[in-house]
Amino acid sequence: MTLSEEERWKAVLDCDPIYDGKFFYGVKTTGIFCRPSCKSKNPKRENVVFFDTSAEARAWGLRPCKRCRPDLAEFQPQKELAEKIKGVYDLYYSDHGRVREELKKLGVSRNRMSQVFYTHYGKIPGEYLNTLRIASAQKLLIHTQGSTLQIALQSGFESLSTFYTQFRRLTGVSPKEYRCSVLRREESR
Repeated sequence: MTLSEEERWKAVLDCDPIYDGKFFYGVKTTGIFCRPSCKSKNPKRENVVFFDTSAEARAWGLRPCKRCRPDLAEFQPQKELAEKIKGVYDLYYSDHGRVREELKKLGVSRNRMSQVFYTHYGKIPGEYLNTLRIASAQKLLIHTQGSTLQIALQSGFESLSTFYTQFRRLTGVSPKEYRCSVLRREESR
């Protein structure tokens, strides 16, 4: 299917991702080429040239846009951001200050982070962090003799009541009941 210049121009104005990969557009005044879905400021029509491939745009002397990355076969900045956020949580879940510090380096608002994380993982960050913290607490309850308070703090909970609430919500039992049931199972082997 061959697209007319006007169809291509409309796709650029609409930032329509359906046309990504079907054509590229270059801007003569900036020396850059983009995907049709690029969210950069719309160029003047007289400065735009259309290409069927990114190779044609490069041959014309244009460089790829750093925002929409038309030089990559697949560009999913939201997925990359979600993975970075998850990486911070996975590494620093037990240290609230460090989590805040590392997330701040990503340069995205808390609301946007929550949206992106939820879109990609189906959980809000607080739920995910609680899951990590409870998993850590379960290991500590089994493999250490630490008190419930010590384990709660080591796992990243800032209050004992929150720890008890989240532990029971995710496991169905209290931390003490969990520890006892696991120890009984191991003794009966």
